[in-house]
Amino acid sequence: MTTASMYADFARREARGVSPTYERLSFAISADEEILTLLRTVPKPKRQPNLLLGVVRLLGGPVDDPAAFHDFTVSNWPAVAAELRTRATQTNEAGRCALLLPVLAMLPQPLALLEVGAAAGLGLYPDRYFYRYDDREIGSSGPILECTLTGTTPPTRLPEVTWRAGLDLHPLDVTDPADVAWLEALIWPEHHHRRDRLRAAAAIAAADPPTLHHGDLVDDLPRLAAQAPADATLVVFHTSVLYQVPTERRTLFVDLVRELPGHWIAVEAPDVLSYEGLPPAPDKALHNVLALDGTPLAWTRGHGQAMAWLA
Repeated sequence: MTTASMYADFARREARGVSPTYERLSFAISADEEILTLLRTVPKPKRQPNLLLGVVRLLGGPVDDPAAFHDFTVSNWPAVAAELRTRATQTNEAGRCALLLPVLAMLPQPLALLEVGAAAGLGLYPDRYFYRYDDREIGSSGPILECTLTGTTPPTRLPEVTWRAGLDLHPLDVTDPADVAWLEALIWPEHHHRRDRLRAAAAIAAADPPTLHHGDLVDDLPRLAAQAPADATLVVFHTSVLYQVPTERRTLFVDLVRELPGHWIAVEAPDVLSYEGLPPAPDKALHNVLALDGTPLAWTRGHGQAMAWLA
């Protein structure tokens, strides 16, 4: 896929119906030869839409007008390129816990959670959030995570978590305002509810900071997993992470995580982790697949807003 087609595809499949601002801007970038030429000067993984748009917003650039975005990005390209090269998309979306909860609730309790690609660790607190699946509510405090659920009944309990740890190449500190500012820059412009949710989730995490380890998902995972308490069910999980991992390392990770004790929950795009006999997605929007131990369970939307259980 070319850089131009990547931005056009992002506009059609991810931003359409979700962020008019990013849909309009991504289509404009897909036809902007000057910006496309500049993007070709950074490694291919660093050209992705969410990363560029987040970096420009972090630097104070405009995203509501394509012409103003063009002028800012071109004029400030050395600073933009430097941020692209050093940062990664770390959309630490607490809303994705609504996708994990139905699986976490069915596993033997208590749980030892280990998140791969944890960013600031906001996904490590599924027991401290409030969930709303249509008219069913679970929990009593914390930010409200709303999810439209079809094909199965909502969970009836929160998980019991006795140990939580995260692994990331570039972990973020939820108590550091600069790191939280990066997380906010990754939230799409119109999504005020997600920004409020991030701040509420960050406050929960900051009150009891997660244990985050700087490391690689293949080289360092076994050593961290071995630290989980023996009297808890180990759950290794990740959401929208593996697309950033080279194919050969991704294969090694899958082979490794299958050998660990406990369970493995993946929420990834079907072209990142493939499954035989997967039925069509509910519509043409971008969907990920929720899977437990390599078995697909549901189609999911990227920010945790909807989940369609497989028949």
